[in-house]
Amino acid sequence: MAELLDDNIKTQVKEVFQDLKNPVEIAFFGDSQDGCEYCDQTNELASQVASLREDLLTFHAYDLHTDHELAAKYKVDKAPGIVLLGKNGSESIDYGIRFSGIPAGHEFTSLINDILVVSSGDSGLTPQTREALAKLDKPVHLQVFVTPSCPYCPRAVVLAHQLALESPYIEAEMVESMEFAELAEKFNVSGVPHTIINDGKGEVVGAVPEAHLLEKILQALA
Repeated sequence: MAELLDDNIKTQVKEVFQDLKNPVEIAFFGDSQDGCEYCDQTNELASQVASLREDLLTFHAYDLHTDHELAAKYKVDKAPGIVLLGKNGSESIDYGIRFSGIPAGHEFTSLINDILVVSSGDSGLTPQTREALAKLDKPVHLQVFVTPSCPYCPRAVVLAHQLALESPYIEAEMVESMEFAELAEKFNVSGVPHTIINDGKGEVVGAVPEAHLLEKILQALA
């Protein structure tokens, strides 16, 4: 398959990846049975990104059907799907950071930023947010609906993923709303970014500061 990343982008990403600290595993999930328009491209994109820093990044490709137990373990139910995992020796650490749909266009930035965050092992959130998240005792599922052409979406995606890294109770998923149009319709997503909290118990429209998103999460849990 043709290279999806040109030399200019590769050079930029390699430069950014000089800041990687700890190993990260990029786990891709495709779908061999139900026809998946962007699976091949997403597989190729993720493997090309991993190849830019082979000493710290590993790439594995799985299938929703043949690897259904692993997909269930990582709560991946859509393809193409990507899970970013921390590594502790041979053990994979699942922080609840997911991509449903190809991280193309502006969302490529989210993927690269998230790899840096996972590699650092530090969410980068404010002390106030960390303190509030430490008191969480109920599961939170964030679905950030995006389109590749939306310049504000990466901010919302990366913030949701930072929250997931910080708290074992939070899972955060980027959802490409054109690839998963039925799901976007279910939640009346008309503009992006649009974050759905716990299957519609709460929502946030737009890229908002972390304190605002946290407040909405706590309201949804109450």
